[in-house]
Amino acid sequence: MRWFKTLIAAACAAFALPLAAQSAAPAAIQAEQREPITILISLDGFRPDYLARGLTPNLEQLAAGGVKAAMIPSFPSLTFPNHHTIATGLRPDRHGIIGNTMTDPSHSPDFWVGGTDAWWWNEALPIWVAAERAGIPTATEIWPGTTVATNGIFPTDWHQFGFTIGMRQRTDSIIDWARRPAANRPRFMMLYIEELDHAGHEFGPDSPEVNETLAALDLQIGRMRDELASMGQPANLVVVSDHGMAARSEDRVIALYKEIDGLGVAVEQGAYSSINPLEGKDAALAEVLLKPHDHMQCWRKSELPARFEYGKNARVPEFFCLGETGWAVRGKAPKPGDTPWNGGTHGWDNQDPLMRAVFIANGPAFKSGVSLPAFDNVDVEPLLRELIGLPSHDAEIDGSASVFRDALAR
Repeated sequence: MRWFKTLIAAACAAFALPLAAQSAAPAAIQAEQREPITILISLDGFRPDYLARGLTPNLEQLAAGGVKAAMIPSFPSLTFPNHHTIATGLRPDRHGIIGNTMTDPSHSPDFWVGGTDAWWWNEALPIWVAAERAGIPTATEIWPGTTVATNGIFPTDWHQFGFTIGMRQRTDSIIDWARRPAANRPRFMMLYIEELDHAGHEFGPDSPEVNETLAALDLQIGRMRDELASMGQPANLVVVSDHGMAARSEDRVIALYKEIDGLGVAVEQGAYSSINPLEGKDAALAEVLLKPHDHMQCWRKSELPARFEYGKNARVPEFFCLGETGWAVRGKAPKPGDTPWNGGTHGWDNQDPLMRAVFIANGPAFKSGVSLPAFDNVDVEPLLRELIGLPSHDAEIDGSASVFRDALAR
C-alpha cells in the first residue's frame, strides 16, 4: 500500500498551490486599492418630500451622511428635457430636447418618448460623450439619450431600454460593472429607474402604490451601497430626479381641443399643451388662445415669461398653454378607450414646490450632514465633471458647480 500513500501525497501536493491561491484570492481583492468611481442615479418622479414618509431608510441614511437639497427642474418639468439638462448643464431651449414629444420642420419622423434617432440629441454635448472623448470609460443603464449614438458616440457599456428590465436587474448591471477589474471598470456610470414615475401617473403621488414603489426603490439603493462596500469600492453616489409629481383629475381638465379645432394642431398635452397653427390660421388661433382662460394661461412662444428660459428653440411650437397646477390641458380630442386623466402628472410651473426634484450626494468627495438651499438642475453636470476629472466646458453653459463649494470635502 506504500504506492497508494505516495499517490495520495502527490495528489495533495498537486492541489496545494491552487487551494492556497483560492484562499488568498479574497484577501487580494480586499487589498486592492480601488479608485473612487461616480454613479449618477435618476429616480424618475421622486419628489423631495417623499423622503419624509419613513419608507426610504437607505436614501435617508445617504442624505444624512452626505448632501441633500430640493432641486428645481428646468421648464418644462418633463422627463426627457430634464434628463438631458442634468447631463449637459444646458436648459432645454439650448440642448434641443424641448419636450417628450417634438416636431421639427427639417426632420422626419417626429420625436416621441424615447427617441431612437440620434439626430434629435446632437444639439448638445452630454457628459458621457465628453467623458468618452477624454478617455474616461462610462457605463449607462437606460439613461435617456444613451441608447443612441449621440454625437456619434455610445458609452463604453450600455443597455437598450426596455420596460421589462426591472429596477433590480438595472441595479445588478451597475454592481457588475463596478465589480470589474481596474483595467475595464467604468469610472462614471448612469442609472435610470422609471417605476416611481409610472406609479405616480397611474395612481397619484399620495397612493399606496407610490409608497410601495418608494420602499422597493430604497431597497435597491441600499443593496447597491452594501455591494459596493463589500467589494471595497469607494463611490460618489449622486441621486437625482427629473421632476416632482402632482395629482390630477378628470374633474380638472380643460378641453382646449374644442377651441382649437380647425385652427391648430397640438403637439403635446397634459400639464400644458403646445400648439402649431394650421396654415393661414395663426391670427384666428391667437385670438382664441390669448384671451383669458380659467385655470390656464396661453402665450406665443416668443412671449413666454423670461423666468422659464424657454421658447427660443425652433422646435418649440408657436403657442404654449400652461395649466394651473392640478389642472390638465387636453389639446387633442380623446379617443374611445383612452385612459381617464386621473392619478398624477408633471410638466407644470417648474417653480411650484410639487414639481421639485430630489438631490442626494454621498461619498468620499462630499462632506457629511450638509443641507443646501434649492438650486437649479443645470448645476449637476458641472459637479459631475469635477467628480470624474473632466475639464470645464469650452463654451458657456447654464449651470455652475459653485453651489456645491461648501458641500465638497476637498
